[in-house]
Amino acid sequence: MRATLMIKNAAQVVTSRGASEVPLTAEHQGEVTVYEDGAVAVAGDNIVAVGITGELLEKVEVDSQTKIIDAGGKVVLPGLVDPHTHVVFGGSREHELALKLEGVPYLEILARGGGILNSVEATRAASEEELIKAGIKYCRQMLVQGTTTAEAKSGYGLSTEAEIKTLQAVKQVDSAQPVDLVPTFLGAHAVPGEYKGEPDRYLDLVIDEMLPLVVGKNLARYCDVFCEEGVFSIEQSRRVLLAARDMGLGLKLHADEIAPLGGAELAAELGAVSADHLLVISDEGINRMAEKGVIAVILPGTTFYLREDHYAPARKMIEAGVPVALATDFNPGSSPNNNLQLIINIACLYLRMTPAEVINAITINAAHALGRAAEIGSIEVGKTADMVIFDAPNYDYLAYRYGTNLVSRVIKNGHVVVEV
Repeated sequence: MRATLMIKNAAQVVTSRGASEVPLTAEHQGEVTVYEDGAVAVAGDNIVAVGITGELLEKVEVDSQTKIIDAGGKVVLPGLVDPHTHVVFGGSREHELALKLEGVPYLEILARGGGILNSVEATRAASEEELIKAGIKYCRQMLVQGTTTAEAKSGYGLSTEAEIKTLQAVKQVDSAQPVDLVPTFLGAHAVPGEYKGEPDRYLDLVIDEMLPLVVGKNLARYCDVFCEEGVFSIEQSRRVLLAARDMGLGLKLHADEIAPLGGAELAAELGAVSADHLLVISDEGINRMAEKGVIAVILPGTTFYLREDHYAPARKMIEAGVPVALATDFNPGSSPNNNLQLIINIACLYLRMTPAEVINAITINAAHALGRAAEIGSIEVGKTADMVIFDAPNYDYLAYRYGTNLVSRVIKNGHVVVEV
């Protein structure tokens, strides 16, 4: 067995192995298999051996054509997976920060032309080429911080033309740079201005016109809905998701972020792969998600940026058996952060998750939330060789050191794509 790439002498190789068929839950959420003085052998795109350096060097052929990386004193993790982002959008909203700090309410910011409608206007005005350029820039930022796979939602177009344009841009961004993007259609993200006060009429457009085009052009893997008080009700969300499921899309749900409407229960009822946000999830919602295996994608960066007074009850969900993943929710309004390393820090400090639980939440469980766990999310024989080498003596160090990019190298599909 000849290796095209060999990583050796790592202080730790953290594998997140053994959970490719079902995500990690309960006490298993914090189980990681670690090889001290670890090594990983790669042939082409795939991992062919994992273990202790001395043992691997005896059984894997290394020659002059093999790229050898000495990871002495460093930690190797699976490539990080970000299962909730809005990485392709027009414009930015940094001018709103000063208003927020002055205490200007969101509805007043919205009345001044800010908020999500500002992003909708900018996204509609942007050409597809401009969206592609911005998306590539943001993905490159993610890559150098260790993210190798991410979800990419639409949802800032809110018209047939702009939603299709956004998803077409996602497809182009995916092929133009190393980060793999998993596209999600989020046409039901908000009610656009031209349909103000008529959410059902807008959803007619989403279901009858947008969804068939998205599916017909093969532009999305999932469909998502913002199920929230003042946005879309349980019944309205169910209507969109059932239509999407009938057309062959997987289901996701923005749920129970502000008001406990029962979005988590709806996600369980419909067999959604994930319910996201969940700051005010009910005990019944937690139990239903645990029973049905719905993944909780928690977005603590959003809570942090909005200065909310409480975070999603991660500990309660883990203890109840809900599989937990973490994501950045990168978007122009409520979470302008695309760095999963910061999410590691926030999740440990404010969600009270252990470093090991967090590692699994941004690797194997996050891969499950994107339907990709058979290929990525862990360092195991046969899987795609997506890995990150961090300049850290152990994986606990990642949670300890905040505000610093600790990436030393990023390997994507068996090739070094970032080297610091």
